[in-house]
Amino acid sequence: MGLLLLLTCSLLSSCSVVHAQRKFTIRSVELFIEPHVNVTRGTNVTVRCRALVSSLDQEPLSREYVIYKDNKNVYTKTSITPEDLLYPLPHARVANTGNYRCGITIEGKRIKSEDKKLTVTGLSKPVLRLNNTEVTEGDEVTAKCEAPGETGSIFFSFYEGSKVITESGVNGNQLEAQLPLSSTGTHTLHCTYVVFIMQDLFKSEESDAVHVTVREFTSTPVLEIYPLSDVYEGDRLNLLCTIRNPLLDSKSGYLYLSQGMTMLTAGVSAVNYTVVAKSHVPAEFECRFEMGRIEKVTTKQIAVTELFSVPKLTISPAEVFQGDNITLTCRSEIYVPGRINNRDLIYSLSSFREGFTKMSPGVFSGRTLPYEFNYTCAAQARGVLKESQILTVLPKVSVSAPEISVLGLPVVGRTFQILCHSAVGSLPISYTLLKNGVPLKPFRVTLPWQKATFPVSISSPQEINSYRCQAKNRNEVEQHSNSLNATVIVPLTKPTLFTHPNLTQTYLYEGNELLLICEVTGSPPVTYQWYRGGRRLTSASNLSSVGYHFQRLSKEDGGSYHCEAGNEASVVRSEALTVEVYTAIWKQALIVGACVLLPAALVLGCVLYFKSKRGKREAAAELSVRSITL
Repeated sequence: MGLLLLLTCSLLSSCSVVHAQRKFTIRSVELFIEPHVNVTRGTNVTVRCRALVSSLDQEPLSREYVIYKDNKNVYTKTSITPEDLLYPLPHARVANTGNYRCGITIEGKRIKSEDKKLTVTGLSKPVLRLNNTEVTEGDEVTAKCEAPGETGSIFFSFYEGSKVITESGVNGNQLEAQLPLSSTGTHTLHCTYVVFIMQDLFKSEESDAVHVTVREFTSTPVLEIYPLSDVYEGDRLNLLCTIRNPLLDSKSGYLYLSQGMTMLTAGVSAVNYTVVAKSHVPAEFECRFEMGRIEKVTTKQIAVTELFSVPKLTISPAEVFQGDNITLTCRSEIYVPGRINNRDLIYSLSSFREGFTKMSPGVFSGRTLPYEFNYTCAAQARGVLKESQILTVLPKVSVSAPEISVLGLPVVGRTFQILCHSAVGSLPISYTLLKNGVPLKPFRVTLPWQKATFPVSISSPQEINSYRCQAKNRNEVEQHSNSLNATVIVPLTKPTLFTHPNLTQTYLYEGNELLLICEVTGSPPVTYQWYRGGRRLTSASNLSSVGYHFQRLSKEDGGSYHCEAGNEASVVRSEALTVEVYTAIWKQALIVGACVLLPAALVLGCVLYFKSKRGKREAAAELSVRSITL
């Protein structure tokens, strides 16, 4: 009888937490230490507190989070979002070693997580004493952990198996704690302690194990669902969540009825609710009873058969261009004949209804927009509405008239490239080169950076105007360019080198006038170079022919001459021409006269010289005779 009164008192005391206005439940609170419970110095550690809360009301709940280290409040924060609370420990040190716990308080209701410890070290064997070894579910056990003969600052820990239940530090050799045991059955408890001496800590061994038996709280919530089987979309489900125990006061506990994570309603002794069955919503229902530390849950899951399938929206034709007529068809391929027929399904366009005409059930006719648009449709029957997936229609752009041009410099007799390009048009685009209206070569452009180029060669400048381009990106619609118009370069012929006067008919003498003429045919501008031997003399340009003029020839002007001519297509060289300059005629006569007079003068001189010698000899002889005679 005393145990029953203790249980009733315990249950009644919990009623002060749950009141008539409370429409939420704290399902669980968990604490995580990241990246690991054993970390090295300098590691960035994050303590994460995660609370799962179900609420009947739409208004956000004010949540007061508290992070405890060694049962001391180290961080508090109030939040209205369901996001995890993060308590960072940057560059963790030994001073951060301890046991962490997370608590959450919502409108007076407080739940704490299990403890997580970063570091635990040991000492000597403690003694664990319990006030009772047999309790009822929801009751707490008073446990005392003693450290015989130990003094100083001691930190005690209580365990159930390997899981920490609670721990605390005192300046003494014993600690008493209230231990909540959440489940029925036999629980094995033990304790340890740590003694802090200066900067060192020493952990004890485990105490002897003590066994505690927890009897089950016999009352459980009851969840009734009607109908429970043969349920189709659109059927109404009646839900009833009750707790039946005549020994319980009607205000001693609270009931919560949920569907998945969504709370439907809440009450004291019995709650009921009606929902419409839907195949895409989880059909798992939960009846939860909470009283103090006791939580009892009953769940049921029903199978909901799809009344009709999600409609599928299709377009015809599959390839469309801006402004084309299109047909949108909305269809549910599957439905339950025994429940509905095809006429019961009502189809509608969910987006952009304007401009479309309903031709028949689920068939709509209209025109494409000049830009991308998303279409959806809906099918409805017996209060069930389903929308199709989004159908994105990106109408293509018809190709514009292509432009034709050349790449590089077109030269007669050489291969060059013709480029066809349309400024507007969706890919792929097929280009065809035409010559005098006859198709030559096709080119299909499928990528934005591709260019439609065609290698060709021509034999005359006029031939370039015979080319045109054809472009199309849809059947039976072709666009044509104008005729190709471009400047064509004709390569130069080999230069012809001739003279005035004609050297084959006359001789050149010093003082004569001479004109060398270099002539070519080809596209201007033409640049000429005159050479004597390997030395360049002069240059000229923008002429069809050029001359090199000698006003008065000299012997030094004789030699081998040639010319070079060049335009954008070629550089050519003439044959060499030898110019021979003869001595002037008057110079020749002077030379002849000199040649005749010089020998005559020499002969006369010799005669005179010999005569002079002979006279001197004769005079000397006559003088000698005279001397002898005397």
